[in-house]
Amino acid sequence: MLKQTKHKTQKKRIKSILKRLTLPKKKRLFSNDQFRTIMDNGRNACNGFLILYMAENNCGFVRLGVSVGKIQGNAVTRNRLKRLLREVFRQNQEKIPGGFDYLLMPSRRKRAENSPTFAEVEKSFLTLVDTISKNRISRGK
Repeated sequence: MLKQTKHKTQKKRIKSILKRLTLPKKKRLFSNDQFRTIMDNGRNACNGFLILYMAENNCGFVRLGVSVGKIQGNAVTRNRLKRLLREVFRQNQEKIPGGFDYLLMPSRRKRAENSPTFAEVEKSFLTLVDTISKNRISRGK
């Protein structure tokens, strides 16, 4: 009986951890209007591989939009890149400031000829978030 209770407790704890790291639809941006709003009203940074736009939202949680143009390659390549960007965001949700909308786009200058690794994309993303956050603080917003 004690083993079953312990097992159930562990299972619940694992479920709660995994639930925090999900990316449900309410945390994603889909419409062109949402993308335009972020691009017009937000701050941006680029590091040669990624372009990140960041704008405040009234939701109280982070939301993500991903845009990958045809210049990046065929549909298989673009979809893989989108999945990679979403996964980097999903796994780093707790490391970035909350209450913002994030729009991620691969730079047009850097075509994904050889697929980037998770570590490269993660480093690039966190660097850009840090850059925008520092600029936001230094300007008093």
